[in-house]
Amino acid sequence: MCGIAGIISQSWPLPELAIADAMCRLISHRGPDDQGVYATTHAQIGMRRLSIIDLAGGHQPIHNEDKTIWIVFNGEIYNFKELRASLEKCGHRFYTNTDTECIVHAYEEYGDKCFSKLRGMFAIAILDMRNGSQRLVLARDRLGKKPLYYTRTARGELAFASELKSLFAVPDFNPATSKSATREYFSMGYVPGPNSIYDGVNKLLPAHYLVMESGKIRIERYWRLDFGPKWDASEPELEKRLIAQLDDAVRVRLVSDVPFGAFLSGGVDSSVVAALMAKHMSSPVKAFTIGFNEASFNEISDARRIAKYIGAEHHELVVTPVAMDLLSDLSWYFDEPFGDSSSLPSFLVARMAVQHVKMVLSGDGGDEGFAGYARYQKYERLNAIARQSLGLAGPLMRIGALLPHRLGTRLGRIADRMALRYPERYISSVALSTEADLSPMLSPDVLKSDPYENIRGHFMREDIDDEMEKILSGDMDTYLVDDILVKVDRTTMANSLEARAPLLDHQLLEFAARLPYGMKSRNGQGKYLLKKVAARLLPPECLQKRKQGFAVPLARWFRHELKPLMQDVMASQAFRERGVFNVSGVKNCYALHLAGRHDFSELLWLVLTYEMWARTYVDARTIGGKMPQPFRP
Repeated sequence: MCGIAGIISQSWPLPELAIADAMCRLISHRGPDDQGVYATTHAQIGMRRLSIIDLAGGHQPIHNEDKTIWIVFNGEIYNFKELRASLEKCGHRFYTNTDTECIVHAYEEYGDKCFSKLRGMFAIAILDMRNGSQRLVLARDRLGKKPLYYTRTARGELAFASELKSLFAVPDFNPATSKSATREYFSMGYVPGPNSIYDGVNKLLPAHYLVMESGKIRIERYWRLDFGPKWDASEPELEKRLIAQLDDAVRVRLVSDVPFGAFLSGGVDSSVVAALMAKHMSSPVKAFTIGFNEASFNEISDARRIAKYIGAEHHELVVTPVAMDLLSDLSWYFDEPFGDSSSLPSFLVARMAVQHVKMVLSGDGGDEGFAGYARYQKYERLNAIARQSLGLAGPLMRIGALLPHRLGTRLGRIADRMALRYPERYISSVALSTEADLSPMLSPDVLKSDPYENIRGHFMREDIDDEMEKILSGDMDTYLVDDILVKVDRTTMANSLEARAPLLDHQLLEFAARLPYGMKSRNGQGKYLLKKVAARLLPPECLQKRKQGFAVPLARWFRHELKPLMQDVMASQAFRERGVFNVSGVKNCYALHLAGRHDFSELLWLVLTYEMWARTYVDARTIGGKMPQPFRP
């Protein structure tokens, strides 16, 4: 696992030969083991390396036989041995045992089509200098497990990096905060691609590659998940095939030259992964679990039960509000405002795991691939009510909205959603906040943009007929990519830990996508077929537990442990002059929360995490123009 960065100019020599070196040093946490840079007068590519495979011989950048093609690479290619064998038969000669070198020769052999031959997670930069040209190719894996940002400078150079912070080492990089991205953040809790929080800086979308040649940029898509035609096999046969797919997805991710383990929450997804790991390992799985003192948020006992069942070596940690001291560090590592509070326990479980291992397997992807989120079933019920009531349910709930306190508020929101058409009906149900929520808290200038502009199209695929499958596809392209996978990447890489996600294996997902929807969601429950497989691997109580997620007890923390920090934020001059917030509205919402009259914890968390990001990445540059550093309150 690594971090990559670089810059290319098509017209004039770069002003400094050390730009890529400086870019890489800003992401040293992604790869503490090694750094390498290849530079010409017009191009520089570099990397930070976390050594997982071929510890001695994997120094990057890596080149082809005549050194006309160079590569830096972040990720893992799980079929690299098979790919190497086929390339050697074509006459290619290798000088390392790395998966990285396989990509160089695959590009040499297949050109831009090489990315569809890779099974794994990756962000890739290839500098092609054949025929006297300087062609730069950037590519990102199918699901977006590994990040990749890029921007054009005022002079026309193209700069790229695994993390936004690297771009601050590029001369004259001084980006403006995007108002539309800010609006999207306060609606969804993350900034959806291809936007970033900065105007003029983009995320390369998953399953895409970018080519810069002769000063022009071209972006192409090389893969898309196909939801049809549906398998016509019997349920027992599909169950048998799913077991084989799951087992293979786990097996190929156990290739490593360093110690490894598993994140274990006690839920179905991570437990299935850990159980399949145990089948392939001669020693106990090292499993890592995090929990809270608050019983309703604590899953340690569930994970402990699974660990005992599969014979794992179990490590546990209880999160206390003292961990709030990490907020400034998290804003530094995430680069953008990030409103998913589960980033805190995710960071802490990664920090615990890295004391024992250098790589872990996680259960991420099971909810999107097998319709596991409760919101899918809720949405189906909402649609059923709308159909059965002949359109009368919405007006009746609108009357119910007149009821006092939370019940009336909840009915009013449901009525609002029922009045919307798809996809707004679904997107509004998963957004963290609505226009009504935000209007008292944000400035009118921020509120005026469309919060769903970059999301809406992902839920409207014309090649998918079933609305629920449109939703699964849309969630994979948005929430999975820009929330879940960003959280996993940043929190593990912040701790120099590699995370692999077997349930996001593209071959497994291609199989799952072609399952009839009834094999995923049935009788109001998600993961139907996956749970049948899990029943063969896990104790019955694991399948019966309520889905909990990685929730954090924010409501109580804002009334107690977080109170001093929140009050400090609201009292600061920077907050008042930010131009983003309606300060009196934020203070009023916080007062209502403290009084117990309304739970504003999610909205307050969005405000707090945005402000911590702004202190780190906006204020620090305003005062002295230095490189951003973690803010210390």
